[in-house]
Amino acid sequence: MKKMSILLIIYTIAIGNIVNAHCQIPCGIYGDALKIIQIKQDYKTIKKAMNQIVVLSSKQTPLSSNQLTRWITIKEKHGSDIQEVFSNYFLTQRINEKNKKYVSQTLAAQKILVNAMKCKQNIESNFVSDGLKLVDTFSNYYFDSHGLEHLKKLSD
Repeated sequence: MKKMSILLIIYTIAIGNIVNAHCQIPCGIYGDALKIIQIKQDYKTIKKAMNQIVVLSSKQTPLSSNQLTRWITIKEKHGSDIQEVFSNYFLTQRINEKNKKYVSQTLAAQKILVNAMKCKQNIESNFVSDGLKLVDTFSNYYFDSHGLEHLKKLSD
């Protein structure tokens, strides 16, 4: 019985690690266009958070303080989500040095990482506009014409 419990624990840990590592297993299941759409949604959420932070900062009630804290947290989370996707998905798994556009894709991705950091540090919405333009630039380097058409259809 003790051996069975130990085996069950080891199995549970092993399965948990496999599930968590799924994104870095070469399974061939990728959703590049959906990742781009999600990043654009993250930027839109950051912009809304920035606007709410400005509005709530002028108020001095406990409720507005609570809401202000929550919007700041949301802005930070979505900035981190953008960085996570570009670091752990595109740069680690999808951008390949054998690709002719490798340098352009890598530089565009790095600019998005820095921009997401700036979005977390500031409340000026121009950082969001810049980020969305950078995502479009990256998309143009990353996708072929068919991929761009697919991205457009999914975005509409």
